[in-house]
Amino acid sequence: MGLYDQYLSFRISNSQQILPRHVVLVITERDLLINQSYSILEKFFKWAFEYGAGIVSVYVSVLDSSIISTIDRELSLLQTPYEITICKPTDFSRAETPIRIGIGLGGKYEFLEAVKSICNDVDIGSLSPDQISKKIIEDRLVFPAEPDLIIKTGGERLSDFMIWQSVYSELYFTDINWRDFRKRDYLRALRDYSSRKRRFGE
Repeated sequence: MGLYDQYLSFRISNSQQILPRHVVLVITERDLLINQSYSILEKFFKWAFEYGAGIVSVYVSVLDSSIISTIDRELSLLQTPYEITICKPTDFSRAETPIRIGIGLGGKYEFLEAVKSICNDVDIGSLSPDQISKKIIEDRLVFPAEPDLIIKTGGERLSDFMIWQSVYSELYFTDINWRDFRKRDYLRALRDYSSRKRRFGE
């Protein structure tokens, strides 16, 4: 670790501010086509848990659906001590492990499937319309936990990931591309987060 990284780490570790418990990373399929892209992801997980995260979610934005199986295979080979759940549009299962990865599974689709599930329960009589609540909806989402910090690499372009859950999340955009993302870039995101006063819509 360089001197600047040590300085950032010291400032963050000795800050009185609360660090994010749920960190979300948004990258694209192109980011995972470069050399060492998956090893950078392994390092990202290590950094996140080192600095207080309890959950790390990753959204891989996908334009070419044919590449999903390749990304899925490579992600399953990641070396990390934490259990990983990988979710795809064809594998709609709730993610409750420390690391949760969505490949091409956008928030609109996730929310649509939750609504369809609720409608089905109403149709068969196991749920009445009056029982539908915020919690009922959240219980049907693939990624149930609300993010504290969402990091988007490569510029200021939002995705539709976690559109329900992220309404009060802090967003951090960096021009650094994924292939160049280092620990100091993650620490800068944490420093920026710790300098903000979260209002949760107030």
